[in-house]
Amino acid sequence: MQNKTKQNIFKLPRNVWAVSFASFFMDISSEMVINILPLYLANVLGVGTGIIGLIEGLAETTASILKLFSGWFSDKMHSRKWIAISGYAISAFSKPFFFFAGSWEMIAGTRWADRIGKGIRTAPRDALVADSTTKEQRGISFGFHRAADTAGAMLGLVFALLIVLVLQANGKFIEQNTFRIIVLLSLPPAFLAVLALIIGSKDVPVTSERPAPKFALTSLGKPFITFLVIVGIFTLGNSSDAFLVLRAQNVGLSLTGILIMLILFNLIYTLISTPAGSLSDKIGRKRLIVGGWLVYAIIYLGFGLAQVEWHIYLLYAVYGLYYGMAYGTANAYVADLVPGELRGTAYGTYNAMIGLLAFPASLIAGILWQGAGSWGGFGPSAPFFFGAALALLATLLMLFWMPKEADLEE
Repeated sequence: MQNKTKQNIFKLPRNVWAVSFASFFMDISSEMVINILPLYLANVLGVGTGIIGLIEGLAETTASILKLFSGWFSDKMHSRKWIAISGYAISAFSKPFFFFAGSWEMIAGTRWADRIGKGIRTAPRDALVADSTTKEQRGISFGFHRAADTAGAMLGLVFALLIVLVLQANGKFIEQNTFRIIVLLSLPPAFLAVLALIIGSKDVPVTSERPAPKFALTSLGKPFITFLVIVGIFTLGNSSDAFLVLRAQNVGLSLTGILIMLILFNLIYTLISTPAGSLSDKIGRKRLIVGGWLVYAIIYLGFGLAQVEWHIYLLYAVYGLYYGMAYGTANAYVADLVPGELRGTAYGTYNAMIGLLAFPASLIAGILWQGAGSWGGFGPSAPFFFGAALALLATLLMLFWMPKEADLEE
């Protein structure tokens, strides 16, 4: 369906702006710490990729059930705002514990608590955006939200880079003192995120004659379930980005080089997200998702073959194109597939599935890289070849199994 509505980000609903500011501030805080966390684990605590994969996988998996529950609960209570706020608050109050973490077990616990907060907030937050918009502006709304989120990530990385340049400009490996200072400076924006949502957002009534939803996957409809299965296949090969950071260091990038690489990624992601979301309103979500997944497959194949530093810079820049095309578009697509009164449940189910598969995806990646027990693994290229293969399979399924968008019109 062609969209004839003039799209303007300044005319987006108040809730879209409030949620976007909350994500902006929280990502400044999170990205200052999370992207260098695998380096801290590997360089300071001497942790191997298998344990790093375990930490990342468990962090997402333990939050997954809460993503499902919080989405369903927001449908049942017909309220999104305060559930989302509680999730942001849990993440904000967990972050100071990174400062005191001197073992991988404490890092794992803190990471787990942070992801619990994300698990609580994600589904009701996304449902609040969907409830506040029409289908014709849903793509640009989610695209703008992703752009704000990623702009915050980029600023967080810039701050981390400046700290590194001041404290250890020529260092290849992160030092404990540098990590702790970054953690301290990441705290104020985390609490600003909570305030942005408290002050700026308001619940949107969702009226329906249907009874309060139950935990029943079938109630979400065949198109949504089909999409869920396809995304599940894609996600199984989409290990934590911690492995991309470790791969960059493996090829030879310094700590400063890695931060510059991540800033470039987030800059491209920020610039692409809103136009891509707007484009999905005009030409359809499915085309953008398929295009994004094809880009992802090429990128992961490239990471498997990369041999010199400029390969990594180029690949990570294009990685921002994948995220800009597919990530926000997929969130908007979920809202297209289900009725309004089930959106919280749908977002909870969608995010829970991704979170549950994050554990095996990251664990498989770590084992493929470094092996397990006496087996030494296939080496640093293996996780990326595996991810590229599953992305291609998911793309084919999206093209030939997923119903046409004309059949999904509201």
